[in-house]
Amino acid sequence: MIKFLDLQKINGQYALEFNKAFDNVLKSGWFILGKEVEKFEKEFAGYCGTKYCIGVANGLDALILILEAYKELGIMQVGDEVLVPSNTYIASILAVSKAGLVPVLCEPKIDTYLLDSNIIESKITSKTKAILPVHLYGQLCEMDEINTIAKKYNLKVIEDSAQSHGAIYSNGKRSGNLGDASGFSFYPGKNLGALGDAGAITTNDEKLFETIVALRNYGSFKKYRNLFKGMNSRLDEIQAPLLSIKLKNLDKDNSYRQNVAEIYLQHIKNPKIILPKVNLPKSHVWHVFTVRVENRVQFQDYLSNNGIETVIHYPIPPHKQPAYKELEKMDFPISEKIHEGIISIPLSPIISKDEINKIIECLNKF
Repeated sequence: MIKFLDLQKINGQYALEFNKAFDNVLKSGWFILGKEVEKFEKEFAGYCGTKYCIGVANGLDALILILEAYKELGIMQVGDEVLVPSNTYIASILAVSKAGLVPVLCEPKIDTYLLDSNIIESKITSKTKAILPVHLYGQLCEMDEINTIAKKYNLKVIEDSAQSHGAIYSNGKRSGNLGDASGFSFYPGKNLGALGDAGAITTNDEKLFETIVALRNYGSFKKYRNLFKGMNSRLDEIQAPLLSIKLKNLDKDNSYRQNVAEIYLQHIKNPKIILPKVNLPKSHVWHVFTVRVENRVQFQDYLSNNGIETVIHYPIPPHKQPAYKELEKMDFPISEKIHEGIISIPLSPIISKDEINKIIECLNKF
C-alpha cells in the first residue's frame, strides 16, 4: 500500500537530532516558554521575513489570538464581520466564531479552490473588519487583489497559512508576510510538522505582537499580573527544537513536493480527472495534491484496491456542518461542488519515483 503520508518515515530521518534535542530540554529543566521556543520564534520570523513570531499551541488558537488581540486593541468588537472562504477547513471559521465575531462566507474559484477576490467587495458591510484568506492545499491566494480591497475599505488581512509554509508570492515574500498577521499550524501532517499540536503567529505589527504575547499566557506579561482575559496557548518547549531541526529542510522538501506535483500535472491525462490549477509555481507548496472526479466513491475504491491510499479534504462544507445550523440554508453551489468531488492523492517529500509512476498509471487507467 502506498501510504497517503508516511509520518514515520518522514520523521525517522531526524531521529538522532530529535533525541539530542529532547535530551537537551530534559537536562535544562525548563519546559514552558524557554530558550528553545524563543530560538524557534526568531528562526521562523526570519524565514517568513517578518519582524515577529509568537509560538502558540495550535493553528486554531493562532487565528483566535490574532482576532482577540485586535479586539483588545479596539480595532474589532463582538459582532463585527470577517470574510472567510466557504470551502475552507472548519478551523478558519471556528476561529472567527470563538472570538465573538461573525463569519461571512465567500465562494472560492472552482479551478484553484481559493477565495474568489472578485466577489469580496459584494460581501463587505459597515460591520466588516477583516478578510481571512486561506491558502488552501498549499497555494497562495490572490493577495495583491485582496490587499488592494482591504486598503480601500480599511480592513485587516489575516492569512490562514496553516497549509502554506514557505510558499512564495510574486513579490518574493513568503506566506505569513502577505497581510497584517498570519496563523500557522504545525500539526504533524503539515509541510512543517511537529510531533504533536503546535502553531505560530507572524506579524510586523509591534502592538499586535505585544498583545498576543500576553494573551497566549493568561493575558500576562508578568506572572500573577493579568492585563487581559487571556488563554493558555503556548508552543511547547519540546516541540520548538524539533521544528527548528525540520525548518532547515523545509525549502528542500517543498521543492521536492513541487517537482512531484509537476510530474502529476504533466502525466495524468485522464479526462475523468480534473487537475488543480496553479497560479504561480513557487506560490504552491502542495500540502496536498487534490483532484476532482464525478464518481468519488468508485474512484477511491479503485485506488484502494490498487494499493493507493487517499484522503478527502474535506467531505462536508462548513455551512452543512451541524455546528453551523444557522448557515445550512445558505447557498454556496461552488463550494458544494468542490466538496462533493475532491480527493487527495499521495504526495510527500519522501514519495519514491516508483510510487509516483504507479499512481499516474492507475489514475490514467481509471
